[in-house]
Amino acid sequence: MSDNCIEPREDRPLIRVLVADSTRVKSQILSDVLARDKHFQVLETELSVAAILAVAASEKPDVVLISVLLENDPKLGFQVARQLRAAHPATRLVMLLDRSERSSAVDAFRAGASGILCRRESLKFLTRCISCVHAGQVWANSRELKYLLDALSESMSARGTANASDASILSKREQDVVTGVVDGLSNREIAHRLKLTEHTVKNYLFRIFDKLGVSSRVEVVLYAFGVVSTVPRVSVTKPSTGQTSPAKRANKVRQGPVRARRQADDATPNEQDSQKVLPI
Repeated sequence: MSDNCIEPREDRPLIRVLVADSTRVKSQILSDVLARDKHFQVLETELSVAAILAVAASEKPDVVLISVLLENDPKLGFQVARQLRAAHPATRLVMLLDRSERSSAVDAFRAGASGILCRRESLKFLTRCISCVHAGQVWANSRELKYLLDALSESMSARGTANASDASILSKREQDVVTGVVDGLSNREIAHRLKLTEHTVKNYLFRIFDKLGVSSRVEVVLYAFGVVSTVPRVSVTKPSTGQTSPAKRANKVRQGPVRARRQADDATPNEQDSQKVLPI
């Protein structure tokens, strides 16, 4: 698989971050890490829900880094994340988890998070996580993605097989877009492949979500592989580096991540393998 994760560049735009950890000391540690990188601007370090919502409304940060534990409530962060997502859809959310557990990981994504950062992971992943999320990708380790994929699979199984036939209503061009999503391409890359504008690709995705009754690209991938007999496979131009067969790709998706991305060059092999991102 190719390495398409964001690499540090001098021309990267400034990313404005609101930090809201469970204690002021923890918030300050995270803020100090971000402040060492000139590509980040820490707007505030807030603890109370009222202050978080107020700063988000007035400053409109690019990314909010928020703990699930707020005001001594172990799940209040999920509620605040949902409020932020509803009020400021352009703002990306990264949720801080004390432990990488299935319930917390799934709840974080359901609350609108685009990234999950467990406190047991190295802080050197913090800036990469925020950069990837800001660029429109999902950040999680392989275990957390497996939790998400399992939850989505179970949810769709509970809907019954009726919805599976909905895939047959996709147009040829919508199937082309689905294939791009399955291949892990961003909207821009899909647009380039299909010779469309990025805006047109987004419109196609909205229609695909509506027709299939889903709300994320991960669900689109699960539909594509779960109803392979009803969604015709669209021919794809193979990259020069080679491409795995649809059957092998399907096996990789069922095991966890859709597309693996290597992380920082100074990460250990285990750390590199543990971190994954998905374009959204």
